[in-house]
Amino acid sequence: MSTLPVQYPDYSPGILSLLPVYYIGWADSILSPSEVKLIRKMVNQLDFLTITDKRQLVEWTNPANPPSEQLFKHWSTVLQKKAKKLPETSKRSLVQMGLEMAKQSATDQEILKWQTPETEKALRDIESALGITDSPVAQAIFHAPPSEQKRFDVKALQVILDDSYSETRNQMRTLLSDPAFELKRLPVKEDHRNQVLEWCKHLADRGFGALSYPEAFGGKGSMGHYIAVFEMLGYHDSSLAIKFGVQFGLFGGSVYWLGTDYHHKKYLEDIGSLKLPGCFAMTETGHGSNVRGLKTTATYDSETDEIIIHTPTEKDGKEYIGNALHGKMATVFAQLIVDGESHGVHAVLVPLRDDKHNTLPGIRVEDCGYKLGLNGVDNGRIWFDQVRVPRANLLNRFGNIDEHGKYSSPIENPGRRFFTMLGTLVGGRVSVPRAGLSAAKTGLAVAIKYGLKRKQFAPKEGLPETTIMDYPSHQRRLMPHLAKSYALDIALTYLTDRYVNSSEEDIREIETLAAGLKSYATWFTTETLQECREACGGKGYLAENRLADLKADTDIYTTFEGDNTVLMQLVAKGLLSDFRKSFHDEGFMAVLRLLAKQVTTSLTEKNFVNTRNTDLAHLTDSEFQLSAFKYREHKLLVSVSQRMRNYLRMKVPAHEAFLRCQNHILELAHAYVEKVVLEQYIERLKTVEDNTIKNVLKRMCDLYALSTMEQHKGWYLEEEYIHPNKSKAIRRVVDRLCKEVRIDADLLVDAFDIPKQCLAAPIAF
Repeated sequence: MSTLPVQYPDYSPGILSLLPVYYIGWADSILSPSEVKLIRKMVNQLDFLTITDKRQLVEWTNPANPPSEQLFKHWSTVLQKKAKKLPETSKRSLVQMGLEMAKQSATDQEILKWQTPETEKALRDIESALGITDSPVAQAIFHAPPSEQKRFDVKALQVILDDSYSETRNQMRTLLSDPAFELKRLPVKEDHRNQVLEWCKHLADRGFGALSYPEAFGGKGSMGHYIAVFEMLGYHDSSLAIKFGVQFGLFGGSVYWLGTDYHHKKYLEDIGSLKLPGCFAMTETGHGSNVRGLKTTATYDSETDEIIIHTPTEKDGKEYIGNALHGKMATVFAQLIVDGESHGVHAVLVPLRDDKHNTLPGIRVEDCGYKLGLNGVDNGRIWFDQVRVPRANLLNRFGNIDEHGKYSSPIENPGRRFFTMLGTLVGGRVSVPRAGLSAAKTGLAVAIKYGLKRKQFAPKEGLPETTIMDYPSHQRRLMPHLAKSYALDIALTYLTDRYVNSSEEDIREIETLAAGLKSYATWFTTETLQECREACGGKGYLAENRLADLKADTDIYTTFEGDNTVLMQLVAKGLLSDFRKSFHDEGFMAVLRLLAKQVTTSLTEKNFVNTRNTDLAHLTDSEFQLSAFKYREHKLLVSVSQRMRNYLRMKVPAHEAFLRCQNHILELAHAYVEKVVLEQYIERLKTVEDNTIKNVLKRMCDLYALSTMEQHKGWYLEEEYIHPNKSKAIRRVVDRLCKEVRIDADLLVDAFDIPKQCLAAPIAF
């Protein structure tokens, strides 16, 4: 059945006078908090508007109910139609266009209202306050801005980096550039926390918090858009990113993914709107990463049909819980005990505070206090003393207690059930590295822009000083990091796409990939920000240049959502399990394939000619680079498997055998992640149509590949995969690539399109 088009009434002169400003204001599909407040105030002060006009104009500023796509198109149609009848002089500004359109539709008596200097000034005040310049209306509204006449089209490269979520990213760029999101140093943690909470409310009011929830609960059912918002927050204040993630991702995500329809209907809408602030209480002081060994208990009482949440000892309290001070409810992970039998870790919703924000009986919450960074996040410790909640508060998607007090689960195996439950929360490991990468990009933008301005030392007295970015040592410090940031951006986009479109069959592989890339990318963030700080000298140490906060706030990324070293061990275990499984399933054929691969490698890659080939075309050949990465991963996988097998044959206990191979195992995990990153970069290059941009990205890909090989040159030399002369040639090519990438460095960081307010570093901007 076809839907009739919406019929819009003719607009009054008062509405038409402001329509161009509204059109531009909503051009990014979002009005910021400051813009909403300003427009509403000024609209209500305009004497020439009728009460009906004011009501309509105020309604159009509601961030929770923005103009529909159909209405926005209607505005465009009206503007284009009216513009054809306007004299050219009136197209010079939005104010002139609005005034002329109003006069066209007004009576002679009404026209007098728009011919006063006061009216024009009032409209110009709105235009000026919104930051809308007097560019020609036809250009501003109906035509895209001209492409930058530079070495390559920066906007086109930005589109590649923005992937499938450019509209959401642009909305966030607009929002984070608004005065309401001004970055201020608030040394008192309570002030910082209140500011972050206010920002979170702004995001929730505009629907960003609920993006990943179904439409029935105020969302869009899009995890991809949610992750894009989280990534953009990484450019801003990391405390905001983490609080946003705790409230809407961890707390809301636990209710959505671990709960059932009852929990969704009761809680999700209030969580997404921030009416119900909550926290995710998993980690305990005594067990840290060992979630399976948590000591908090959730004991079912059949007589009262309640679940009793209890902390056995002081060290079993929940530790480092974000939103603990602002939260009114917690998703508590505890050992579920029914009829004296433990069924492993399950999640239970536990109210923390009443409507007046008083802590409920049996609950103790303490502030974690000041931290190295993220002091805008209200981390706390929580203990429970025989706290009773209704049976219905059990998040029962994977384990349920029925009305008769009987436990059941769709997954009988406790181990599989446990990992399935944790697997539903893998979104955090997809999101965190993206926010961390945004922080690293911000640091690179500051350091590179500074390096292109700062001069030091002249070739000789009387000559101009040298720009520090022209020193090869400075290029070596920053250009490989810039190249790696692009490589990681592409790899994390690949991970996000895999995660958003995951199925039950490939979720285990995605969990392995997420664990590896989270670790690799957050280590990169820490390393890069340190290098950027040093590259800016003493200026980089000043808080005003942002590097101090970026370093302090992201340092924790390496140990939350899973300690990186522990996660890398999980990656390696997954690879080893798959490797062993292939031999178990395919037996003799798998052995033959392994031998054939080793022989082929010796013939094609480790022969006398190839190991000594120093030709530039060969070293920058993607096939050679990827083959080298694959060889390293495969060789480490086979060798660590053989070591483990030999220890087990010698009757060494499995746990001890693992410990003896632990460092070897971590090297394997790194090799796997580096291979995936390069593999995806090369695949992405195949889809780029603009040859100029493709050449720029290929140069960056070469720099990532060869600088990574250079880091592992000792291993490659030991394996005789490359000859010393080839190792030296790789070093020379890396130097050359650093010099070439330096030429485009300013544009390459411009392509990140970081919100201007997030780049408030005096040394660079």
